[in-house]
Amino acid sequence: MNDIAALARIDSFPYRHRLHEVMSRPVLTGTEDLSLTDAIHRMYEARASSIVGVDGQGRAIGILTERDLLRLLSTQGAAGLDTTLGQIMTRPVAAVPSDAFVYVALGKMTRLGLRHLVVVDRDRKPLGMVTGRALLKVRANDALVIGDSVHEANGPEDMEAAMAALPKLARSLLAEGVTARGISSVIALVIRDLTARATELAEKSMAEDGWGGAPAAYAMLVLGSGGRGESLLVFDQDNAIVHRGSPADDVWFAELGRRVNEMLNQAGIPFCDGGVMAREPKWRKSLEEWKDEIHSWVFSLENQTVMYCDIFFDFQPVWGDADLAEELRGWAIEKASQSGFFMQYLAQHVAKMDVSLTLWGGFVTKNGRLNAKKFGLLPLVSAARFRAIRAHVQATGTDERYTAIKDLELLHEDDWRDFLEIREIVFRVMLDQQLADLAAGIPPSASIDPKRLPTQLRERLRWAFKRLRTLKYICGVAG
Repeated sequence: MNDIAALARIDSFPYRHRLHEVMSRPVLTGTEDLSLTDAIHRMYEARASSIVGVDGQGRAIGILTERDLLRLLSTQGAAGLDTTLGQIMTRPVAAVPSDAFVYVALGKMTRLGLRHLVVVDRDRKPLGMVTGRALLKVRANDALVIGDSVHEANGPEDMEAAMAALPKLARSLLAEGVTARGISSVIALVIRDLTARATELAEKSMAEDGWGGAPAAYAMLVLGSGGRGESLLVFDQDNAIVHRGSPADDVWFAELGRRVNEMLNQAGIPFCDGGVMAREPKWRKSLEEWKDEIHSWVFSLENQTVMYCDIFFDFQPVWGDADLAEELRGWAIEKASQSGFFMQYLAQHVAKMDVSLTLWGGFVTKNGRLNAKKFGLLPLVSAARFRAIRAHVQATGTDERYTAIKDLELLHEDDWRDFLEIREIVFRVMLDQQLADLAAGIPPSASIDPKRLPTQLRERLRWAFKRLRTLKYICGVAG
């Protein structure tokens, strides 16, 4: 008799590992004009169960599997072998990016009934293959369809269902021993995917309503914590658009932004109180306009600039022209690093941050709570961003930034290890509090009640805050 509880239990593996960790490589490829006989010979020599068809630029466009060959022989016999890979392969090929979590692949394979899934880079060039056999160590269950349901959502109602499942997923992953930082990556990925799907659906609806296609190449960007891959259960919209069009094209992009923001709001990702959304002209610009804007930020500094930089410099492209977005990132980091005034301002901004502790080590609370995001996460995030810009590091995740800085020998390994530990502690207490508040019918927030923490965890949080007081010295942002 099956153990129903065990079957319902979420396996944490798919939420802790990405496809580049489990895919098989190298992947066998061939051009469309490759004869089927040669394709079969290559598969036999490589002991591969499939071969991916690629175009002249090396992009995946189709796939031929052993099942395809059996079907061909059963219907056409030996005569069916007198053809080419391009004539017989299945197209289009199902593909997923290499940095996607394993659960995304599992959901897609389950829904489409696939045994093979091609792992590609951002240009759709094959990097590896995921097969059902490679994933036998992972138990599939209903929770795994969250990621795939986002990709297949047909409107805000479908998206809202995925959002509603996040607290249960987070609680289960915590019980499985997944780190709070890992859970935050999963939540952020869902938000990115929802933004991408909303953009795709908005494009389609605009075409149906007579707006036509995009007048120029563009990228939809997710900013802030979603861009860093560090979201918990309190979120709103932080997004922007960069495009290669002219001022006359803004009418189209304004409508796109309006539709995307409205759809996400209906799905349960509220409008940003600060107006950091693609529907707002300030967050919807051509590449040249963005360059002018960033130039004004870093060479004509105002107090609000720091807030903009806190949000903007962490962006990730989720839909459209990723190369355009990376061009903007490279330009922005280069300009920011060139402005000594701007870098000094960012350093002073970090140096002024303090932790919520008294001189005797007690927590400073307001109405029994303290803002763990303001006093625990923001100092770490802001310092990592500052150091990353100064060192021309392109990564957006805080852990990745600290790791890159450490690898450049600009941060001692002990300090690097402590900073990662501090982030895990703060993320853990925040997530635990948010889940408890949701269970009690209280809207989740960034504030925690230190008194409800187990003694050991409360002392670890106290250590984390004390350690943060040395941040401005260790990171070299003071003086």
